[in-house]
Amino acid sequence: MKTDPAYLLDNNKIRNENFKIAIVVSLWNRKITSRLYKGAYDTLIQSGVLKERIQTWKVPGSYELIYSSKKIAHCYNFDSIIAIGSLIQGETHHFEYLCQAISHGIKDINIIYDVPVIFCVLSDKNEQQSFDRSGGKNGNKGIECAKTAIYMSLFRKSIK
Repeated sequence: MKTDPAYLLDNNKIRNENFKIAIVVSLWNRKITSRLYKGAYDTLIQSGVLKERIQTWKVPGSYELIYSSKKIAHCYNFDSIIAIGSLIQGETHHFEYLCQAISHGIKDINIIYDVPVIFCVLSDKNEQQSFDRSGGKNGNKGIECAKTAIYMSLFRKSIK
């Protein structure tokens, strides 16, 4: 048996798989998160995931990604969950607290539940840096996270 899940891909298209992918997207910094979402969603479709097997939820902010991802992992049977958010540094310590809480929260869900939760939360110094990382000169992290979701879904199936 092959242990590398990449053997299930043909030219970056999923071979003989019907993945169910959940996407949870924060409405806070919507100009950024909508670009990340589009990159992730389009990449899933281009990779062979059927539209009807992608379910999207919207939540108020990035902090809410923790609860919503946990609830989805607990109540549904998705092959992976993509948590999309954007935090932009301000003048207070609020940014650091949120970044740490959200990253630890998503990490904890990955440990507790048998579903990969992909961390697609930008934590940038300013709005320009966020634009650059959500479809600008530095690519689109949503695309990278969708590819990671597919790969981790393949990995999960390869060891069951």
